[in-house]
Amino acid sequence: MKYEYITQPDWIYMTNDDLNILAEITFEQVDDKFYDIDHTFVDESMRGQWIADELVERAIDYIKWKWFRITASCPFAKKIISQTQK
Repeated sequence: MKYEYITQPDWIYMTNDDLNILAEITFEQVDDKFYDIDHTFVDESMRGQWIADELVERAIDYIKWKWFRITASCPFAKKIISQTQK
């Protein structure tokens, strides 16, 4: 089965061949300097494959590409960001 990541202005998600959303991360611009990563989800069938980590990394790359700084109200994203800053 083929999977594809799709990036939208405030959302990155992964679909399968049937275009079902299997994983997603959402983020929003909170002011003129920051984006907040506020939600991460991975379908049970896809858990344990580091997909949520990949989504956080993709969101970080996208937000930095837009020249913004990052905060995270999503506990999982906050954990990943703190680990990568060490």
